[in-house]
Amino acid sequence: MSRRLRRRVSRKGKEKVVAHGYTEFEEEVSTSERNGHVDWTCLPDDTVIQLFSCLNYRDRASLASACKTWRCLSASPCLWNSLDLRAHRCDSTMASLLASRCMNLQKLRFRGAESADAIIFLQARSLREITGDYCRKITDATLSVIAARHELLECLQLGPDFCERITSDAVKQIAFCCPKLTKLRLSGIRDVQGDAINALGKHCPHLTDVGFLDCLKVDEVALGNVASLRFLSVAGTSNVKWGVVSHVWHKLPNLVGLDVSRADVGPAAVSRLLISSQSLKVLCALNCPVLEGDANFAVPKIKGKSLLAHFTDIFEGITSLFADTTSKGKTVFLDWRNSKKTHKSMDEMMTWFEWILSHSLLRSAENNPQGLDDFWLKQGAPLLLILMQSSQEDVQERAATGLATFVVIDDEHASIDRGRAEAVMRDGGIRLLLDLAKSWREGLQSEAAKAIANLSVNVNVAKAVAEEGGIDILASLARSMNRLVAEEAAGGLWNLSVGEEHKGAIAEAGGVKALVDLIFKWSSGGDGVLERAAGALANLAADDKCSMEVALAGGVHALVMLARNCKFEGVQEQAARALANLAAHGDSNGNNAAVGQEVGALEALVQLTRSPHEGVRQEAAGALWNLSFDDRNREAIASAGGVEALVALAQTCSNASPGLQERAAGALWGLSVSEANSVAIGREGGVAPLIALARSDAEDVHETAAGALWNLAFNPGNALRIVEEGGVPALVHLCSSSVSKMARFMAALALAYMFDGRMDEYALVGTSSESTSKIVSLDGSRRMALKHIEAFILMFSDRQAFTAAASSSAPAALAEVTEGARIQEAGHLRCSGAEIGRFISMLKNPSVLKACAAFALLQFTIPGGRHALHHAKLMQNAGAARVLRATAAAATAPLEAKIFARIVLRNLEHHQAESSKGI
Repeated sequence: MSRRLRRRVSRKGKEKVVAHGYTEFEEEVSTSERNGHVDWTCLPDDTVIQLFSCLNYRDRASLASACKTWRCLSASPCLWNSLDLRAHRCDSTMASLLASRCMNLQKLRFRGAESADAIIFLQARSLREITGDYCRKITDATLSVIAARHELLECLQLGPDFCERITSDAVKQIAFCCPKLTKLRLSGIRDVQGDAINALGKHCPHLTDVGFLDCLKVDEVALGNVASLRFLSVAGTSNVKWGVVSHVWHKLPNLVGLDVSRADVGPAAVSRLLISSQSLKVLCALNCPVLEGDANFAVPKIKGKSLLAHFTDIFEGITSLFADTTSKGKTVFLDWRNSKKTHKSMDEMMTWFEWILSHSLLRSAENNPQGLDDFWLKQGAPLLLILMQSSQEDVQERAATGLATFVVIDDEHASIDRGRAEAVMRDGGIRLLLDLAKSWREGLQSEAAKAIANLSVNVNVAKAVAEEGGIDILASLARSMNRLVAEEAAGGLWNLSVGEEHKGAIAEAGGVKALVDLIFKWSSGGDGVLERAAGALANLAADDKCSMEVALAGGVHALVMLARNCKFEGVQEQAARALANLAAHGDSNGNNAAVGQEVGALEALVQLTRSPHEGVRQEAAGALWNLSFDDRNREAIASAGGVEALVALAQTCSNASPGLQERAAGALWGLSVSEANSVAIGREGGVAPLIALARSDAEDVHETAAGALWNLAFNPGNALRIVEEGGVPALVHLCSSSVSKMARFMAALALAYMFDGRMDEYALVGTSSESTSKIVSLDGSRRMALKHIEAFILMFSDRQAFTAAASSSAPAALAEVTEGARIQEAGHLRCSGAEIGRFISMLKNPSVLKACAAFALLQFTIPGGRHALHHAKLMQNAGAARVLRATAAAATAPLEAKIFARIVLRNLEHHQAESSKGI
C-alpha cells in the first residue's frame, strides 16, 4: 500500500493552524469525493503550492484568479525563484507588474533585446543567474545597466546567437559590478580585449567558468592571467594564436577543462597543452578541421587526461577520468547521475561536459560538415539522447534541438537522413522526446516537439511516435497558449498526417479542432504556426472522413480567412492546398459547395493565381480546378475573374513546373465545361497557351491540356482558333504518341469535334478576327486529323477478337472486345446532353468519325463507370438506340464502328435493366 506524507494547513475561524506532517493512505477519500464532487479551492495550501510549481507562469496566473486564497498562494516566494520569459513579450510594463513577486527571484531566462531592457524593472536585486538568447540587438548600455543593478550575479550567459553589439566595454562593466561572478559565457563578440579580461581576473576572484564562443578575436595572453579559471571554452572563436596559447594557458594552475571545438587548432598546440598543463584533465576539440585533417596525429596517452574529438571514443575518454572505470562506457553519464557518492570536482566537470557537448553537437548539426555520418551514428546520436536526460534544462533543450537538426539533409524539401533517424529510434529516443514534450517547461515542450516533427518525416519513426502515444501528446501541445510550442506541435501533426494510417488517429485525438483553433488564435503575427496548421489540415483534408471533420470544426472559414488576409507565401500555399483537398470530395460530401459558398473564397483563390510565388499559384489553380466541378462554383469563379486570371496563368507557365502546368490547364478544363466559359476562354486568348501545354513532356499535363482543348473544340469558333494556332499537329502528336491513354483519347475527341463539319460552316462566315491574317488549309488539317483518329481507334482493335465478335453474338466475344478497348480513366468523364447528342450525330458521319463516336460512347457507358448511368439516360432520351442499331447493321460501316455500336447497345440494355430493378 503506497503512502504519502504532506504538510497541511487547517483552518479555525480566520486563523491558520499549521498541522505537522501526517500519514495519509491513498484510499482514504472525503465524503465529497465519494459523492463525485471535489472542491478544489479547499485543497491544503502546501498541495496548491506544489501544483502551482508544476505549471507555467501563464497557467499559474489563470488559476490564481480562481479565488482570493489561490491568488495569495500564487505569490509565494518559493514559486518565484526562477522565471522563464522566453515565450512571452516582456516589456517594461509587464516587468513592472511582475516586480512585486520577483523580490526573491534567483534565476531568469529571457529572449530578445526588449526583454533585456525590461529586466531592471523586475527589481530582482537578488538575481544570481541570467541567461538570454536572441541577443543580437542587445547593446553595451543595456548589459552594463543589468550588471550594475544585479551585483549578486553569479552566472551570466548570452547566446548561442551572436552578441554583435556587445564590446569589451560591457565585459569590463560586468567585472566591476559583479564581484561574485563564477560563470560567464558570451557568444559572438567581435573583440574581447585584454583589459576587459584582466578586469575579470582582478575583480571576479571566484570566476571559474568562462566561455568566449564564436568570437572574432580574444586576447589569449590575458586569458592566461585569470588564475581562478577551471573551465574555459573558446569554441568557434577565430584568429586565436595557438602558438601563444600553448605557451601561456598551460600555466593556468586550476584549469581542468578546455574546449577548443570548431576552432583551427592544430596537432602541435593540442599535444603541448595536454602534455604541459599539470592541472588539465580534458581537452574538447570537436569538429576542428586542421586537427582532424592530420592523418599522422597520434593522441598523447597521458594517464588522467583525455582528448574528446570526432576521431576518439568520447564515452571512453570521459570514463577514464573516473577512479572507478568499471562498466561505464556509454553509461558513464547515467552512472554518474545515479551515483549516491558526491564528488564536487567531478560533479562540476561532468556538468561542464554536458554543457559544452550539447553546445558543440548542436553547432555541428547546424553546420552539418561532411564526413560525420559514422560519428553521428556511433557517438553523436547516443550523446544527444543522454544529454536529453541532463538535470540542466538548457542542456536538455539543446540536445533536443540537436536531434531535430542533425537528421535534416535538405530543409527546402524536408529530407532527412534515414540512418540517423532510425538510430534515434533504436536507442529509445522517441520515448525520451515524448517524455520531454510532456514536461511543464515550455522550452522543453517546444524543442522536443520540433525533434519529433523532424524525425517523423521518416515513416518508421512516425509509426513509432504514433504507437508511443505521440499523436495525443502533440494534439495536446497544439492547444498550448505558447505560440512556439503550438507551432512545433502543429509541425509534428503536419508530418504525421502524411501517413494515411495516422489521419484518423489525429482526428480522434482532437487534432483537427486544435489545428483549426490555432488559425483563429494566431491569425496575425504567427506565420510559422499558421503555415504548419494549414499544412496539417491540407493533409488531413485529403481523407474523405477527416475532410468532414475539418469542415465541422470551422476549417473552411479559417482557411479562407488565411487565403484572403495572410501575406506570407507559405501560409497562402498551404491554405490553398487545404481548400483544394477539401473540394476534392465532391461525390461524397458537400465540402466542394461549402468552400465555394464561403464569402470571399473564390475571389481570394483567383487573386492567389497572380502570386509571384509558383507554389501559391499552383495550389490556388488546383483549388479552382477542384471547385469547378460544382456547377455553381464554376460560374462564380468566372464571375470573380477566374477566366482571365487562369488564361493569364497558362500564358506564363510554359517554362514552369509540371505541377503548375497541370493545374493551370486543369482549372481551364474545369471552367470550360460551361459553354459560356468555353467561349470566354477562347476570346481571352486561352487556346494558344493550352496548345503549348499540350506539347509538354509531362504525362499529367497532356491529360489536362487535352481535356481543356476537347471542351473548347465543342465550340466551332474555338475549333477554328485551335486550327489557326497550330493546334492540329499538337493534338495529333498527343493522339499518337502520349504515354497517357486518357490524353490520347481526349485529343482524338477534340479532333473529332473540330472536323465533324460544324467548324466549316463557322469558317465560311469569317468571324474569326485572325482568319484574314492566316492562311489555313482546313482540308489538309482534316485529312491529318482523320488519319490519326483512325490510327488511334485501331490501337484498341484486336482483329482476331473483332472477327470473332462479328461472326458470333455470344456475350463473351463482345466482353473480350470491351476489355481490350477500355480506357479506365474515361469512366470518370461526365458529358452533357449536347455532347452526347453530338456523338450520336457523328454515328451518321460516313467517315472514320463513325467509329470514333461509337468508341467514345462505349467508354461513357461501360458498367461501373462513375457517370455511366447518367450517360445512358441521356442517350435514351436522345433516341440513340435507333442510330446505334443502324450503325451496327450498316454494310458499309467500318468493322470497329459496328462492333462498338453493338457493345454500346448492350450497355444501354444493362443500365435500363438496372434502373428497372431500382424502381
